[in-house]
Amino acid sequence: MRDTNVFKWLDERIGLAALMEVATHKTVPEHKHSFWYYWGGISLFFFTVMCFTGVLLLMYYRPGPAAYESVRQITTEISFGWLIRSIHSWSANLMIASIFVHMLSAFFLKAYRRPREVLWFTGMGLLGMAMIFGFSGYLLPMDDLAFFATKVGLAIPGVVPVVGPFISDLARGGPEISAYTVSRFFALHVVILPALFIPVLMAHLALVQKHGMSLPESEQDKPEKERKSIPFFPNFAMKDMAAWLVALNVLALLAACFPWPLGPAADPLKSAPMDIHPEWYFMSQFQILKLFGAWFPGEIGEFLGLGLINAGIVLWLLVPFFDPERRAGLWGRRVTWFGLFVVAVLVITTIWGYAVLPAAAG
Repeated sequence: MRDTNVFKWLDERIGLAALMEVATHKTVPEHKHSFWYYWGGISLFFFTVMCFTGVLLLMYYRPGPAAYESVRQITTEISFGWLIRSIHSWSANLMIASIFVHMLSAFFLKAYRRPREVLWFTGMGLLGMAMIFGFSGYLLPMDDLAFFATKVGLAIPGVVPVVGPFISDLARGGPEISAYTVSRFFALHVVILPALFIPVLMAHLALVQKHGMSLPESEQDKPEKERKSIPFFPNFAMKDMAAWLVALNVLALLAACFPWPLGPAADPLKSAPMDIHPEWYFMSQFQILKLFGAWFPGEIGEFLGLGLINAGIVLWLLVPFFDPERRAGLWGRRVTWFGLFVVAVLVITTIWGYAVLPAAAG
């Protein structure tokens, strides 16, 4: 390959041989927990698919008053438009799911410890922006479920004293959800968030390159000569691409067999659907707010629920400072138990939130 004219042409201009030399000498640890190393790449794969299909949808989508009609045309009239839209929506959800798996594996493998604190912070930033991607994109079809779910979601910050109503009005572009809201969410979804997400993603990948893959504690206890590793290229890269192929097949099956639905056009004068609910990655927070709203009178319940959720997020973000290294001892075990508690709360409240939906609909 190195003797071909194409390789020589590229090597002269971009230093391809030097890049291949770095990739060849870079190694990745190989052990019983190596499975979790692939989830970062899977997240990146779904993000790439989401960007590509998003560009195709941009060719036909019209933000503002014609938002619903443009999505209806994409879904029913444009050749394979329904499939592209379905792939876009499913890849967004699968990306968030894979980021969650990646984050939890990093947490329980203690991959946030020194010197990887900034790597943890950038990863948390990517997760937060991915969830905002989902929330901003949810309204863009402007069907009834998206309209009323967004209406409920944007009303939640309003319970915060002083700044809450301003934040809600700023996001909506006024006191109610309208075509202005769609335009604002569209700008957030396709311009502002990508402009923030991509640099943070590049920084995250650069830090992974700098620090390498973290070792679980069981591997750190082994003498260095007993630790196994494989070359990044081609060994790990081939396994990574195999994981992408599996992800592509899952995405294709979901998009083809379960096309993303489009409900009736939003009508602000209609009553909200009884089974209104957010996307699955916000269901836990939604259920916690419902519980606090039932336990405490008025807006104080939602305010306390928001306080609890934000306190949990801050504690999760600051975990590297509570468990900075293996010598943390008791604090390290406490952080692990905290992580298990958070996962249990997320799973239980999410299942609980979906379990009560049929009863509400009935």
